Amino acid sequence: MTGMTRIQTRFAACAAEGRAALVTFVTAGDPDFETASAILHALPEAGADIIELGVPFTDPMADGIPVQLAGQRALKAGQTLKKTLAMVEAFRAAEHDTPIVLMGYYNPIYVYGVERFLSDAKAAGVDGLIVVDLPPEEDAELCLPALAAGVNFIRLATPTTDDKRLPKVLQNTSGFVYYVSMTGVTGGSIANYDAVGEAVARIKRHTDLPVAVGFGVKTAADAAAIAKGADGVVVGSSLVERVRLSLDAQGKATEKTVSAVTSLVAELAAGVRSAARAAA
Repeated sequence: MTGMTRIQTRFAACAAEGRAALVTFVTAGDPDFETASAILHALPEAGADIIELGVPFTDPMADGIPVQLAGQRALKAGQTLKKTLAMVEAFRAAEHDTPIVLMGYYNPIYVYGVERFLSDAKAAGVDGLIVVDLPPEEDAELCLPALAAGVNFIRLATPTTDDKRLPKVLQNTSGFVYYVSMTGVTGGSIANYDAVGEAVARIKRHTDLPVAVGFGVKTAADAAAIAKGADGVVVGSSLVERVRLSLDAQGKATEKTVSAVTSLVAELAAGVRSAARAAA
């Protein structure tokens, strides 16, 4: 990859402000294409620095119940990978600077066709990929082709990724490193912020890439606590829960759905920025 990517540029801009980046996760097509698109378009103004857009899949093994349900709602509404790329393309036509990372599993990409997917994703304006079920040993499947296509491939490190394993995980990682704050699936709670900070510091001894922390960040206070030691704070389950709680009795979007998500994003952004002010 040559030149500064949107992801690199955004992390550099946040660092110049002396703060962590807020990375927000929402599921494409949840609860329907139109509402999900409206949420996506509203995220930057609400305070999101980077957007992770979940690709719905029937067997999301790394996700807890809130994200599982979001994926089910999206699939029931007819969301596909092709529609997800269309969402990104429409977003990119209106918003040039905010990076978008597709997060999901390899199966939909494999079925779509790797070469075709990477071509279409790049053309749509996708900046990075997080594919949780492709380990470094399978880099030839998608990681290396993605890098060749100019798309960042973001790898996850976990509390069980020791110093022996970490160099392998980081070998072809680009954009940023996603540190999973706990063992288990999304939607849990962080038990020890100090341990997370120590883990981030350990990872940064092995790489110059920014390190973003996700899993278990639910509130502005959580975001502020993580922002003190990380380059990015990732929030997902709480945001998709806001979608669920805003739906009517038939599971349809209401006039409150978009604002339910953006109001929490604004709170989280304030939390991240409060950590920067405290550090200053």
